[in-house]
Amino acid sequence: MTGSDAPPATVHRDGALAHVVIGRPHVRGALDVAARAALAAALREVSDDDDVRCVVLSGSGGAFSAGQDLREHAAVLAARDEAVAGGGPAPDAGLAVVEEYVALALLLARLPKPVVASVRGTAAGAGAALAMACDLRLLAASARVDVGFTRVGLSPDTGASWWLPRLVGEGRARDLLLRPRPVPAAECLAIGLATEVVEDDALDARVEQVARQLADGPTAAYAATRQALAFSAVHDLPTSLAREGELAAQASRSPDHRHAVEAFLHRRG
Repeated sequence: MTGSDAPPATVHRDGALAHVVIGRPHVRGALDVAARAALAAALREVSDDDDVRCVVLSGSGGAFSAGQDLREHAAVLAARDEAVAGGGPAPDAGLAVVEEYVALALLLARLPKPVVASVRGTAAGAGAALAMACDLRLLAASARVDVGFTRVGLSPDTGASWWLPRLVGEGRARDLLLRPRPVPAAECLAIGLATEVVEDDALDARVEQVARQLADGPTAAYAATRQALAFSAVHDLPTSLAREGELAAQASRSPDHRHAVEAFLHRRG
């Protein structure tokens, strides 16, 4: 099967760990209509599978994702111009595209289990935003992150304007969005875009190690933690404290909590 024939996104399970892989390696994981739909379906699949306790999101063929497929986008723009020139209404295909990226961002944000991004090569535009939406980002030493929306005359999408300031700070986020450039992995680590940077040939093993650790951990507590962080980002302290209490109460009723307490007491005893 050639790169152009490969599925646009796939799910590979290994016990409690699920790998969601962005396909289309021949175009560095650029996201066209089919890829966006396949990726959304893959994320829903692992979200609904209670046997999956951690998700790894990665690309294929040496790249994470180059973001929006600009060739497909150019065809959409040409069709719109042709419709207008013929006196017809301009089709608003851009709205559907934005809604698809919104769906991807929300699927990642709402997954009830931790998500690790394994980033090789390029993570650009919407691809960079998808990596930012993950809980942890492990980058190969040769990787680059590029939030280059304005370079192609677009404003941020896929949650980039929400996640980037929270990761690197408001001032640096403005700089990267207004003056986009490929940010090397070492700099990503220094400014908070990367959780870890690993030598290229060691990335897969390190991602596996981190993901297994999370898969063996308290999934309900991780899910509650993800919810608490998202909630507190847009609410005041009293409201966030109340939500924390609700989520902590839910986590306290989980088997993971009971087992963790028993294991702790066993070690102490």
